Amino acid sequence: MTVQAEALRRFVQTVVEAGGSTPTEARSVAHNLVEANLTGHDSHGVGMLPRYVDNLLAGGLQANQTLRVVSDHGSLLTLDGNAGYGQVMGEQAMALGIARARQHGVAVLGLANAHHIGRIGAWAEQCLDAGLVSIHFVNVISEPIVAPFGGSDGRFVTNPMCVGIPVAGADPIVLDFATSRIAMGKVRVAHNKGETLAPGILIDDQGQPSTDPGVMFREPHGALLPFGEHKGYGLAVACEILAGALTGGITLHGRPSPHAIINNMLSFIVDPERLGTAARLTQETRAFADWVTASPPMPGQRVQLPGEPERAWRCQRNMDGVPIDAATWSQLLAAGARLGLEETALRQIAQA
Repeated sequence: MTVQAEALRRFVQTVVEAGGSTPTEARSVAHNLVEANLTGHDSHGVGMLPRYVDNLLAGGLQANQTLRVVSDHGSLLTLDGNAGYGQVMGEQAMALGIARARQHGVAVLGLANAHHIGRIGAWAEQCLDAGLVSIHFVNVISEPIVAPFGGSDGRFVTNPMCVGIPVAGADPIVLDFATSRIAMGKVRVAHNKGETLAPGILIDDQGQPSTDPGVMFREPHGALLPFGEHKGYGLAVACEILAGALTGGITLHGRPSPHAIINNMLSFIVDPERLGTAARLTQETRAFADWVTASPPMPGQRVQLPGEPERAWRCQRNMDGVPIDAATWSQLLAAGARLGLEETALRQIAQA
């Protein structure tokens, strides 16, 4: 089925409010999840909502939390998300970081103990709206699902990183990726659609190559592989330690509670105006962008810059609506039912 973005936001907001969140919190969560769908990242979109409901009911996710400042040294901030909705904690953390970067020229933020903070590109985009450069390293405290290079079982999670670069008068650069071959949410999407995955992404519980996303949903489960072999693995290690330890959070070194997805994020936010290089940043970025995109394309392809595919998806899905597969839709209705919402009412919201 296809649901228009605004109706989908109302659907998510209704479910989140039924879980005890204020309307303001529910709107923030709904906006963030639907934006992920609009940018083509269904892995981080509304399909996450059933997992959130599970965690909320089990106590691993806490509604209506406020970001706590643990340590404040001007341009250096250590923050705790109190296991609250990561969509709210991330937005509050970036607002603090943006204010400090404008004041000091740079801000370094350690955000620990937030529930799943969603698509990391959203936080880079918040900084970009303020004209600031940002770099983000994230680790994930959840069931280990990514194998180390040379290993045969999961030892960490998808550990994303992100970079946002503003370009005056042009579209920004937004680099946002998991250090696994694909995000776990994309495995979930393929599983729900009954699709197989390309070779080289998954191994089964025996460490053998597999194209069946079901190996991640059966016990004992398989594992994702890091992208780029040892290089992606090395970057995942850096994300784990920088985000999990330098922020005051934790690294993954055991089997955590299955009833939470805790993210820790280390962010660097820089004001290019205060650095004195804003004009050069724009000039050189635009010149490089023109140069690299002029490369003759391979057959059936074209050269794009990071962030360009997401902008194209957003334009298309804002017009056409967000596609939701039957399995995901069923899971969304079931999540609402667990919070006392009637299926008929939820269907009407989605069709409005």
